[in-house]
Order: sequence, then structure tokens, then C-alpha cells
Amino acid sequence: MTIRSFSVAAIAGLAAVGAMSNGALAQLPLPPSPCPSALPERPPPSPCARDPHFRDFDFWLGEWQVTNRANGNLAGTNTITSIEGACALEERWTSTGGSTGMSINYYNPVRGQWRQVWVTGGAYAIDIVGGLNDQGAMVLEGTISYYRSGKSNRFRGTWTPNPDGSVRQHFQQADAESGEWSDWFDGLYEKTKQGKD
Repeated sequence: MTIRSFSVAAIAGLAAVGAMSNGALAQLPLPPSPCPSALPERPPPSPCARDPHFRDFDFWLGEWQVTNRANGNLAGTNTITSIEGACALEERWTSTGGSTGMSINYYNPVRGQWRQVWVTGGAYAIDIVGGLNDQGAMVLEGTISYYRSGKSNRFRGTWTPNPDGSVRQHFQQADAESGEWSDWFDGLYEKTKQGKD
């Protein structure tokens, strides 16, 4: 078939289709629908959305001002946000003196425990694990490592939600020789104006 004869045939075909009534067009066979197996499958929901343990630490979310319970002075501000599809919490701390630090907090469903990994600029690192106790407080225990001295101590953090929406954060460190626990920091978290919105 020449190009000219092909063009004439194509035009004739289009003219025939244009002359059809709506009823005639409705009788034309439809193209086959895609095979169901060829359609993309919806991914299963994230374990972070299914497992309620991922919400155990949500009471800590928000923008906070933190007061030292020992002397009543403002210690700094802290912002806790949900990240990675609600699979983890990110902490961003700024003290009144200008020092900063951050932590990642996440639930491991395989181990059945929460973990916090904290770092700050060249001073110390904290790595603690645990979960909620019977009173609804988050209790994590592990080690604190001091960069300058090269030493590590047992370390424990307890976050207790209060009825008024505030949170007590109680850090304790164990003496390397006696094993006795002593206060490292005892703070009260209260929502800032932005955090209350």
C-alpha cells in the first residue's frame, strides 16, 4: 500500500466512525481490562501504624520549656517531633547557656523495647533501653560515656507524664564503685505557647 492509499483509507475509516450514532458506538467492543495480577499491589501498612507500642512515648511530643526541679531555674528548651512515618521521635535540646544536643528515640518490635541514643557536641553520649513501667512512665537504662575522661557509667532516665500535661524527666547515674544511684538531672517539662497550639 502506498502512502497516498493508506492516507485515503485512514480518512475513510475516521469518516465512517464519525457517521456512527451513539448507539452504534456503544455496541463496539471495549478493549480488555488489565489483568488483576498486573495491577500494582498496595503496600501493607507500616508496623509503626499497627503496633500500639510505637505510641508509648507520644506524651513527650511537643515544644517544651524545661525547669530544673532542684532550684526552679529554667534549664533550656526542648522540641520533640515524630519522624520517619511515626516510627521514631527526634529530640532537639538547647540549654539556657547555648549548648545543644539531640536524640533519636524508637521502638524495636523485634526486641520489644524502646531505645534512646543521645549525642551532644564533644561532651558525652547516652545509650539507654527499656519501656513503660506499670505506672505509665518511660524507664530507659544503659550507659553514659564521657568523651574527655574516657569513662562510662550506668545511667537511667525516667519520663513521667503528669495529669496537667507536664512531664517529669529524671536522670540518674550509678556510682562506678558503690553502684548507688544519684540524681544527674531532675527536670519539669511544660508546654510552651507554641507547643500548646
